[in-house]
Amino acid sequence: MRGMASEENRTTTRTTTRTTTPKPPVDTRDGTTGPERNPRAWAVRLVVVGIILAALNLRPAITSLGALLEEVRDSLGMSGTLAGLLTSVPPLCFAIFGVTAPRLARRFGPAAVVCAGMVAITAGLALRPLAGGPALFLAASALALMGIAVSNVLMPVIVKRWFPDRVGSMTGLYSMALALGTSAAAAVTVPMTGALGGSWRAGLAVWAVLAALAVLPWLLLARDRDRGRDRDRDRDRARTGTTAAPAGPEPDGLRITRSRTAWALALFFGLQATAAYITMGWMPQIFRDAGVPAGTAGVLLAVTMVMGVPLAFVIPRLATRLPQQGPIVIALGVCGLVGYAGLYAAPAAGAWVWALLLGISNCSFPLALTMVGMRARTGAGVVKLSAFAQSTGYLLSIPGPLLVGVLYQHSGGWGLPIALMAGLMVPQIAVGVLAGRNRTVESECGAPAPAPAPATN
Repeated sequence: MRGMASEENRTTTRTTTRTTTPKPPVDTRDGTTGPERNPRAWAVRLVVVGIILAALNLRPAITSLGALLEEVRDSLGMSGTLAGLLTSVPPLCFAIFGVTAPRLARRFGPAAVVCAGMVAITAGLALRPLAGGPALFLAASALALMGIAVSNVLMPVIVKRWFPDRVGSMTGLYSMALALGTSAAAAVTVPMTGALGGSWRAGLAVWAVLAALAVLPWLLLARDRDRGRDRDRDRDRARTGTTAAPAGPEPDGLRITRSRTAWALALFFGLQATAAYITMGWMPQIFRDAGVPAGTAGVLLAVTMVMGVPLAFVIPRLATRLPQQGPIVIALGVCGLVGYAGLYAAPAAGAWVWALLLGISNCSFPLALTMVGMRARTGAGVVKLSAFAQSTGYLLSIPGPLLVGVLYQHSGGWGLPIALMAGLMVPQIAVGVLAGRNRTVESECGAPAPAPAPATN
């Protein structure tokens, strides 16, 4: 009997021990237990560094070349027609290669594709200075732009995946870094080229070093593909009320072209990109034709671009706090209309005011990126919406700067081109208000409901 009692006591002790042992705390952000939190916190910090470095490299390939385009043309014997084609290549590449981003992301994971994009940017920027003729230079530029295109599309996806509750602040950080990289490359490429001996090849090659730095964090993050996909699926199930789903990739049943919000966002993206490319390409010439010195006209363009650095951080944060983003769209559009009116009536007298207003108006870009993350509730939805809006938008933006040049050449003045710019701002406001409504593309497209949770005993 004593043996039986002793055995019973040991059983009771083991049972009590099992039932009273506390479970490790669960981190509700990604479903990991306590011992895994430190590696995940380290990974989150690495993602922030990766986003900043990637954003810094998404425009220097374009703006650094613009600063040295005359020297490149003279050295490579590039015709005016080919140089004009070179300036039209960026939005074309963004439209063509951006479409491939969702398929690549589904197969390899968003982080791996961004890593490959950073490698392509590095390779393209490193090969351009080695080019002995226009063909190789154009091919190297296209390689870098291909990397920029897929990274453009997937950065909102990365933000939504890792920071679903901080879309505004992280999009603002990304947009601010992008604006900083854009303006820095435009401002320092020429003096840096002079400091390196005056060779345009050295001036352009420097930006490959910055791109190479951006590869490093994404090499580590590319290994997070499976865990990231599981995290996306868990979050999507939490939002839709289910608790389990079969393993494997998400079902791909979202037909993005059925969504009115997706079309409105694509048109808004295209119209704001048109305004931005027209501003970057033609605003200095408008000021110069009005009697503003060439040096001052360049500074005015720099002021317009620099406005995007602080506002790119503020506007996304504000947008996520509003149920609808229409008021911000209207405010930015009004700044653009007033700026164009000033360029028409008194371009030289109020040059600094018009440059500031147009710089504020051009901050529709970070707002559009923020709305991409807000108008879809699932990871798959963000990927498709980002690819559709950016690819369609960049494709729509290609004719704008060319049309302005044609009108300027045939009219002999800036009246008609400025009227066109102001006229395009009206539909930009209209579609921006539609895109800013509080709804998602999944609800508009009738996306299939998630699989119900299996019964448990």
